Amino acid sequence: MAFPNGANAPMGATPTRLTSEQLQHLERRLREERDRLMTHVRAFAEEQSEKNSEEPGGSDSKAPLHPADLGSDVQHEELEATLATRRSEELAEIDAALERLATSPDSYGRDEITGDGIPFERLDVIPYARWAVEPTVPPARD
Repeated sequence: MAFPNGANAPMGATPTRLTSEQLQHLERRLREERDRLMTHVRAFAEEQSEKNSEEPGGSDSKAPLHPADLGSDVQHEELEATLATRRSEELAEIDAALERLATSPDSYGRDEITGDGIPFERLDVIPYARWAVEPTVPPARD
């Protein structure tokens, strides 16, 4: 698949500025990722709402009959909650990236620590990336 990556710079080269075509492509990627994550978050919220509205007991109860089933249900719920938290964090990163893109496009695609350009290839995979390379210890957030 061909990407609008501008000049024929070698992989890993740090471009100084993203082209308008690249910025448009990355904005589309951010919006696509946001829509995908929102679908997952909504599905989780609906699932939780349904679980909370179910009446305990009765012949239609979905309560597990065996302790192993209960353990599996708890493990599944914990995994889903962890995924929902991660997706919410990712949504916040995407919203922040869209904000940077809208308010100061020159700062979007720049490493927040070094100020160097983030390679287009990295941004295409992680369009909300804030660093050219993930730091060993992330900087403290305000």
